[in-house]
Amino acid sequence: MTRQPGRMALGLGMAAAVLAADQASKYWILQGLDLPAKGDVPVLPKLLDFAMVYNHGVTFGLLQAGTFRGQLILAAIAVAVVVALLTWLRRAETAITAAAIGAIAGGAIGNVVDRARLGMVVDFVHVHWGGFDPFPFVFNLGDSAIVVGVGILLLESVVPARARLQPPPPKA
Repeated sequence: MTRQPGRMALGLGMAAAVLAADQASKYWILQGLDLPAKGDVPVLPKLLDFAMVYNHGVTFGLLQAGTFRGQLILAAIAVAVVVALLTWLRRAETAITAAAIGAIAGGAIGNVVDRARLGMVVDFVHVHWGGFDPFPFVFNLGDSAIVVGVGILLLESVVPARARLQPPPPKA
């Protein structure tokens, strides 16, 4: 597979945009809104709240690691994943693949920055439906970018490239 400079730039640009949005949102939550002092803040009543959670695990609080050593291990794993993603990005066959890889890398780097700066990841988005909470996790923009990027890569792996690249046939 040949190297695709345009796709590499697209993926790196996406990673930079996700990282900037993730860190800016966390700064605003901690400093501007001062969410830790305010507690939960309803954004869209019965649907979305900002709720402060300091996450010692990985995406959505999985694999909790409360010790410094555990945080260091999680950060090292994330850095290794980002290196692997950047290697994959160099060979990305489509622009959508490059953008998805960049989104995953940007989200992962954002969480590594939190671990390095704070010893944990700042999560604050809580989605729910009224009193029903089918998704009890609190997450951040970086986590969202990781999940969306992985979803796109999974979709790309099951939908044949030809079907994605050709317009649908005209209706008769």
